[in-house]
Amino acid sequence: MSFGHVPTVGIDELTEAAFLLDVREDDEWQAGHAEGALHVPMSQFAARYGEVTEAAPQDGRINVICRSGGRSAQVAMYLVQQGMDAVNVAGGMEAWAAAGRPVVDDKGAAGHVL
Repeated sequence: MSFGHVPTVGIDELTEAAFLLDVREDDEWQAGHAEGALHVPMSQFAARYGEVTEAAPQDGRINVICRSGGRSAQVAMYLVQQGMDAVNVAGGMEAWAAAGRPVVDDKGAAGHVL
């Protein structure tokens, strides 16, 4: 599956201060996500686009993440087309967890990737 030239970033390139946009659905988010990420499901993205532009750093990059990288690639491409500095996080939350990055559930306890 090709998404054209979607800029991509590896988990190892993300700092703790990186702005992370999680576009997975509610059940996936509740099971486990990166602490501090902004959650806007891809299915609600068009309606909630303003939340993203409001929360995103004005002079920083939007790192878009999903489970494995497919949905986030589509959202990252859309954001780039809107003139925003956005990248797809390679491997998604599966790579995040595999790299030993913390995953929390919706109550702040240890979570897992669905």
